[in-house]
Amino acid sequence: MRPEALFPLFAEATSLPGIGPRVLKLVERAARGNRVIDVINTLPISVVDRRYAPPAVIAPAGRIVTFTLTILEHQPAERPRQPHRVRCADPDGTGVTLVFFHGREADWRRLMPDGEVRIVSGKVERYGGEVQMPHPDHIVPPEKRAEVETVEAIYPGTDGLSPKLLRKAAKFAVSRLPELPEWIDRGVLAREGWAGWRGALATAHAPTDADDLSPLHPARRRLAYDELFANQLAIALVRNRQRRAAGRHLAGSGRLTRPIEAGLPFRLTQDQRQVLSEIAGDMAGPLRMLRLLQGDVGSGKTVVALIAMAIAVEAGAQAALMAPTDVLARQHMETLAKLGAPAGLRFGLLTGRERAKARRDVLAALEAGEIDILVGTHALFQEGVAFRDLGLAVIDEQHRFGVHQRLQLSSKGRGVDTLVMTATPIPRTLALTTYGDMDVSRIRQKPAGRKPIQTRVLPMDRMDQVIDAVRRTIDEGHKVYWVCPLVDVSEKADLSAASARAEDLVDQLGPRVGLIHGKMKGADKDAAIARFRARDADDRTDVLVATTVIEVGVDVPDATVIIIEHAERFGLAQLHQLRGRVGRGDDQASCLLLYAAPLGEIARKRLEVMRATEDGFVIAEEDLKLRGAGDALGTKQSGEPEMRFADLDLHADLIETAQAQARLEIERTPELDGPRGQALRTLLYLFERDQAVRYLRSG
Repeated sequence: MRPEALFPLFAEATSLPGIGPRVLKLVERAARGNRVIDVINTLPISVVDRRYAPPAVIAPAGRIVTFTLTILEHQPAERPRQPHRVRCADPDGTGVTLVFFHGREADWRRLMPDGEVRIVSGKVERYGGEVQMPHPDHIVPPEKRAEVETVEAIYPGTDGLSPKLLRKAAKFAVSRLPELPEWIDRGVLAREGWAGWRGALATAHAPTDADDLSPLHPARRRLAYDELFANQLAIALVRNRQRRAAGRHLAGSGRLTRPIEAGLPFRLTQDQRQVLSEIAGDMAGPLRMLRLLQGDVGSGKTVVALIAMAIAVEAGAQAALMAPTDVLARQHMETLAKLGAPAGLRFGLLTGRERAKARRDVLAALEAGEIDILVGTHALFQEGVAFRDLGLAVIDEQHRFGVHQRLQLSSKGRGVDTLVMTATPIPRTLALTTYGDMDVSRIRQKPAGRKPIQTRVLPMDRMDQVIDAVRRTIDEGHKVYWVCPLVDVSEKADLSAASARAEDLVDQLGPRVGLIHGKMKGADKDAAIARFRARDADDRTDVLVATTVIEVGVDVPDATVIIIEHAERFGLAQLHQLRGRVGRGDDQASCLLLYAAPLGEIARKRLEVMRATEDGFVIAEEDLKLRGAGDALGTKQSGEPEMRFADLDLHADLIETAQAQARLEIERTPELDGPRGQALRTLLYLFERDQAVRYLRSG
């Protein structure tokens, strides 16, 4: 159970002053949660320094200043929509006019009686040579000067939420933080010169200048380390339990893998052989395998997965491959069946689209052991799917699955080995924080003969030239992908829609233009891809207009050109995945990135990176810098923990320290018992990694 000291932190934020049921939803939007802990974990994003108090005559326009003013006279509005003005003078006699466009005259006169002195703080404007201050932020008598002349922390806002409200609530919450046992190693604390958790939060919520907002400030580094350490501790617990869990001895004989490799139309690369050696070693060992296989687009992960599954079958077990979409599952089924044919492997397919009788037949054959390898989508882990003896689970594009789904698949057998594959190269820091409980293998080599993809960046106003180039390409017998960001025209965004673009291209290029998008029925998607793959059929298509549904898995070697419209709207990892749809055959391939001017700074950098390199690992590192961890990998949608304090680029050094400390702690207290263990449990509950301890086991 959560320690009692943390109960107030996980109470609803309505327990804080100023937050009632009406504003709770606004607070939830700004603080990414509706509890006290969410308010505490929302740090200031800027500061307003009200200590600047120059004479009015030199006060710069646009700057926030604090004046000492004598109230001279009120000039009420003579007509509706005119402001109420208050004429004042500073100690040097310089005139300052306070301007109010709403409010009641009586209130202003009560707040600022003629002849009295007031401390006034707000943004200066100059109008016709006159110093003005529209709607000051503070108006107080001189005895309350100290309340105004301070540095104010500015928190993330949202429409309808007063900036003062979150600041007041955070200040109250921080003042009542509990004293918690220290979980950071004393040596790390001393080396970094960090305060305790309470002190770090108090400092982070009370910045005195812009430097205090830096992620590299000691207080913020301490909080980032706490978050990273909680994450690594959860991963280390999982890894420790994984290591202690009984595995299967799945040693191959070669009777299936040899004919598969002999029948390949290419030779395995050195990287593929190295990865297969690592996988085979894990499967034959006494512990359960939990391995992450990273391989760039087109690097040959599917063949590695097939050979690994064949090893499991050689050892008398079954294997399963789970893909995130119907399209990708069917693509895998087709590829694996072709490559596995020389070995006589028996395959089955199970997605959400199988009719009742076909589904029953597959399930019966699976339970009887008449299917060696089952390929499918999330349908694989549903109730009623029973393997005779599942020995290896392969999970493709795993970041698209939630943790629970992966657990459910690996629980379909005893001591199931798990191989997780991704074509999204993962930056090292992100791999440590998200997959630290896994052994990692990488395929960096491309198959022999693959030519670099020529990438060009063009403005949308050259569309006519692009369409002419497409016409020439299809006349030469090649295929073209045309990717659009939306399916239908959106009133809110000036983006090309896939359906509208397809109609336009039919008008200009003729009928051999197809369309595929995520809203289509599965059978219609399959038909669209089949027509695009076809070479000689009368109803074949040579141009496939698509949304990002083709991002992974669609493999058409004849496709040599991909055009990505509004490329500035896509992330780097997504652009890289899309570009990987071409260049899969022997012909020279091209990628055209079309953008709408003017380009923002981040969008311009993305397109520059795409033009400069095809190395997915370099692209992944740049993507992390430009977008942050959650967006770069899609973890915000997959159930992985989201970082509140840690920046995986700026805090990379802390990740390795956190990992080393976490593993050391688990060696000392594997059950997290005793006083030290209680401190570590408190950390896990504070950062809500208690759930991760149970569920991260599947990777």
